[in-house]
Amino acid sequence: MSLFGTLRTPRHLVFGAGQRQALSGYAKALGSRPLVVTDERLGADPEFLRLISSLMQAGLQVRVFDGTIAELPMECIAAAVDAGKAHGADLVIGIGGGSCLDAAKVAAVLLTHGGKAADYYGEFKVPGPVLPLISVPTTSGTGSEVTPVAVITDPDRAVKVGIASPHIISHTAICDPELTYSCPPGLTAVSGADALTHAIEAFTAIRREPTGSIVHEHVFLGKNVLSDNYALLAISHIAASLKRAYDDGDDTQARERLMLGATMAGLAFGTAGTAAAHAVQYPVGAMTHTPHGAGVAVMMPYVMEFNRGHCEPELAEIGKAMGLDRAERTMSEQAGATIDAVEKLFASIGIPKTIADLGVVQSQLGLVAEQAMGSARLIKNNPRLIELSTMANLVEAAFAGDRARLRTAAS
Repeated sequence: MSLFGTLRTPRHLVFGAGQRQALSGYAKALGSRPLVVTDERLGADPEFLRLISSLMQAGLQVRVFDGTIAELPMECIAAAVDAGKAHGADLVIGIGGGSCLDAAKVAAVLLTHGGKAADYYGEFKVPGPVLPLISVPTTSGTGSEVTPVAVITDPDRAVKVGIASPHIISHTAICDPELTYSCPPGLTAVSGADALTHAIEAFTAIRREPTGSIVHEHVFLGKNVLSDNYALLAISHIAASLKRAYDDGDDTQARERLMLGATMAGLAFGTAGTAAAHAVQYPVGAMTHTPHGAGVAVMMPYVMEFNRGHCEPELAEIGKAMGLDRAERTMSEQAGATIDAVEKLFASIGIPKTIADLGVVQSQLGLVAEQAMGSARLIKNNPRLIELSTMANLVEAAFAGDRARLRTAAS
């Protein structure tokens, strides 16, 4: 195995309880007129208001945009950009969940380079550096604070679309688990499940030939020794803390480990990428209007089963990171136990079992498969080659709740 490795990371990554207090120091080193992007609920939160006060006390002229809407419709992005232009923003700060952080990324692109979001869909379309970005997550899920991608909803397209570029990685990410203490159980579940899915898909992604130009050919370039390290670290922390944080939001140790795991998962997939579970979720989410984290988590055990013959050693390693007993088990048995453990963990936090439970109906399965195949940056990252026929089989199995069907098809 090649020891090739690459990481795409923020310049500064600060993690720990109370570290949100470092925000003003980083901000004043980067600009004087920050646009702070958040949502309406967080915009009225006392802790958020204290952060804004700290920025103002540092001498910064702050403009707060609190109009971020989940799933990021285009009009929400346009309003944020208008606010930034009117303010003369020279710095963008995202504070909130993944939608707020992604909105900040896209706003930074448009404030710098102009045009519309659609000009930058796909990989490497952002032509150069953007306004300095600081990200302060308040959930343990998307990892957007450290990744090179932002996902938005375009009314002209049936599914969500992504802007993927190293230029939109945050300059500084400040991850303070105390900001997650107020997350309700449902949000803790879907965001944490999203993070575990990021780590699993990053660790089982395709391993490409490390040519001298690979880093310029793919934003998400597949598994490598550096992304693998962060993926396994993420899996160990999330597996040990997700159910605990879901059961008891006041378990501060679990909250801390869950946020660390989510950030590490972001570092892993920010380089390696995600794959089929995310590809299927895009059309499923668009059809059912269900949370992203729920969709990818529903798909994850089926995708692991679908890919099993192409990544059994990796699945066994994931089980080890989850703390599973591997004694006297074959590699195949270890892989199967890992898939079972992921399925059991997700069930314990209320994740539905099938995409039918999310609201997909049988007549939509063909369209789900077809639209999932349209996510080229995700499909090409899967360890097993996917064609429309095999994608259809995967989707049908996830609809019927039939993992055994995928074992039979792969044999």
